[in-house]
Amino acid sequence: MTLSEEELAEELSDGGLTRAPSRVRVVSGRFFSSRQGQIGFAVLTLMFVLAFAGPLFGRWTYTDKDFTAFMQPPSASHWFGTLQTGSDVYAVTLRGMQKSLVVGLLAALVSTALSAVVGAFAGYFLGWTDRALSWLTDLLLVLPAFLILAIMSPLFGAGQWPLFVIMLALFLWMVTSKIVRGMTISVKEREFIQAARYMGVSPVRIIFRHVIPNLSSLLIVDATLNVSSAILTETSLSYFGLGIQPPDVSFGTLIADGSRTAVYAPWTFWFVAGLLVVTVLAVNLVGDALRDAFDPSASRKVRR
Repeated sequence: MTLSEEELAEELSDGGLTRAPSRVRVVSGRFFSSRQGQIGFAVLTLMFVLAFAGPLFGRWTYTDKDFTAFMQPPSASHWFGTLQTGSDVYAVTLRGMQKSLVVGLLAALVSTALSAVVGAFAGYFLGWTDRALSWLTDLLLVLPAFLILAIMSPLFGAGQWPLFVIMLALFLWMVTSKIVRGMTISVKEREFIQAARYMGVSPVRIIFRHVIPNLSSLLIVDATLNVSSAILTETSLSYFGLGIQPPDVSFGTLIADGSRTAVYAPWTFWFVAGLLVVTVLAVNLVGDALRDAFDPSASRKVRR
């Protein structure tokens, strides 16, 4: 008698021979079982939907001017009110959120990639490679990042925000690279790395195919937390006119403009400030939940 696929699967399941869940499934289960992970993911998703889909539902674009409504409070025509120039606060706020989210994500990805590559190469090769990369890391750690970005701010003209992202990422990777270096020294002594060496696999291939993937939990959490760091850094720089340059807008430029009128026209400041706080808080909640999900020894309260 032959068994169908469904019956065979049931027999294996009853016999306890089901395949063990993958690491991705286990981590995602832990992540979504935590309340802070659920809240952070839901709020962050809502922020992205609002930033990129919200302008489709508004009557105005961020470049439009309503010359019949200067510094008007929220109304049916202008949901978040207007600025001194007649710009719609709702439109420019969502445009600024778009730019800050993109800058934060790209800067976090670039900085995490840099920390992974530099730390892995330093820890794997040691010797002169380690000395040179460690010297570079220590040098960037002591350089005043804010001052350097301020000096180079004239390069961040209109449309040059990708250059600003690269410069921002260059000052976010050093601490993580030192952690990656220490973990690489430990990982490279494991059996599967030794086996790859005896099989003649090149060191560069071992680093990218075996070492860095085994540090993915640290790198994913680091990338998530770097998003909020990059957003706050970009906001601070743009507030002083050293980051995103007009005609582009971001959280920093909008907060700088709104702070001058926050007392008698609070709608020019508090909407963008509130969205900034909620976005950064959501990113931090996601980062904390990911850290707990990757760490099996972390204490978690599973919601039933």
